[in-house]
Amino acid sequence: MSVTGPDFIALQVRDVQRSAEFYESRLGLRRAPAAPPGAVVFTTSPIPFAVREPLPGVDLDQTPRPGLGVALWLFGDDVQALHDSLVSAGTTILSAPAPGPFGLTFTFADPDGYAVTVHDQA
Repeated sequence: MSVTGPDFIALQVRDVQRSAEFYESRLGLRRAPAAPPGAVVFTTSPIPFAVREPLPGVDLDQTPRPGLGVALWLFGDDVQALHDSLVSAGTTILSAPAPGPFGLTFTFADPDGYAVTVHDQA
């Protein structure tokens, strides 16, 4: 028996449509043609990414920052332009663009407060 690695990532969010609109309009992600009820799945690659309703018993208002301790990194082809666009839209930037082992990286907070890092080198 073996596990080959992650093959699906989903964030539990307060408002699925608001979060889906953020990821579509601000990051340019595209919705997949099908998704389970209460979720929006995006056609990201190599791993599908989704936003979904919280599971029973999950109260996102009881934590100052959901996902604390989890690192979510997304690849982008123009990190500086994305950063500048997010700043213009009033998105909270948690760390400014800086060179690192995965190219230029920066971290922002999504509408639910998840820290998302974007980088430009694989």
